[in-house]
Amino acid sequence: MLTNKGKYGLKAMVHLAGLTPGALAQVQEMADSNAIPKKFLDQILSELRNSGLVFSKKGKGGGYGLARPASEISVGQIVRVLDGPLAPIQCASVTAYRSCDDCGDEKICTVRLIMVKARNAIASVLDNHTLADMRALGAPSEATETFHI
Repeated sequence: MLTNKGKYGLKAMVHLAGLTPGALAQVQEMADSNAIPKKFLDQILSELRNSGLVFSKKGKGGGYGLARPASEISVGQIVRVLDGPLAPIQCASVTAYRSCDDCGDEKICTVRLIMVKARNAIASVLDNHTLADMRALGAPSEATETFHI
């Protein structure tokens, strides 16, 4: 399940994707316009900065911006940075695999097998859609009508 941290991070990233090239957004502005607690947003942006998805500039005229074009940042990247692996259980994870203590044989474990399918379905959607795609979903234009999930 997507946590508030992941949801707020996605909202902040969509906000940044909507800026004109070269423009920066201040944390308070993003927090106010997206109903995100500022202190929590500070922490989220710090994690996104450490992962290389956003950059910050201090001082007058400073703020946050995307480190790469929105079309080059997948939704899956953002979710993994903020919420960790996409798999519902660790034995179904690609990035943080760990076997279960109570499993005799993973190859026939029906719980694991269905959770791998769930993980793959989630990854397929999140990894094949970019921040630019998300931005287009909320844009009142032709892009919303032609974009299909």
